[in-house]
Amino acid sequence: MNSISPNLNIMIKAAEKASKVLIRDFGELEKLQVSQKGPSDFVTNSDKKAEKIILEELSKSRNKFSILSEEVGEILNSDKENIWIVDPIDGTTNFLHGVPHFAISIALSSKEKIISGLIFDPIKNEMFYAEKNNGAYFNNQRIRVSKKKNLEECLFGTGGKKKINTNLNTRVSGSAALDMAYVGSGRYDGYFQKGLNIWDIAAGIIIVEEAGGKVNNINYSDKEQLKVLASSNVIYEKMLENLDNF
Repeated sequence: MNSISPNLNIMIKAAEKASKVLIRDFGELEKLQVSQKGPSDFVTNSDKKAEKIILEELSKSRNKFSILSEEVGEILNSDKENIWIVDPIDGTTNFLHGVPHFAISIALSSKEKIISGLIFDPIKNEMFYAEKNNGAYFNNQRIRVSKKKNLEECLFGTGGKKKINTNLNTRVSGSAALDMAYVGSGRYDGYFQKGLNIWDIAAGIIIVEEAGGKVNNINYSDKEQLKVLASSNVIYEKMLENLDNF
């Protein structure tokens, strides 16, 4: 196994602990699909429970770091240069409908640069992670972006409410974090989407970059309505040329 930093180790432990709650709740959802109240309140509750576990674990040994998380928002602590960026369930609509495609996403930003990122799909037990200048990994195996050069052979992830006109071969999976992780591991050849939040993609950015890929310049101070382009360097420009209104 490659050597990982103490910070990434904390992130992995936090994700694994929170995943137990999500796996259990996901199993309960089937019973709720038929109930009068419906499962949406239940999912909001799962989101908050997972977030609470993650933030508690991260704060145990790094209590001075600041936090930016989907549910609780921004928490500024004494260390404002180091920020945990957390999405407890990326792919909540999938979760809500019993579709087993969602992930926990945790990133660490230092001086406005993402230095560590982790995306964990608890149902498939797939963990993607990366650290600055230390490569990207999937379940401890080194990963690289796709080597394909011919767009006709490529598969691209996308999503969101704002439709992007393209003749590229696309899939909408419902989880931006996993789309980015799939680009990093070569499952997808590229990914593009508008209207994203920083916690959807922060971990994915470093995973793609450390896997040898390219991500457009993102201003981290804009936390919402971000647009993302990610692929190998080889097809990045070709992908962009095939997006009409991006």
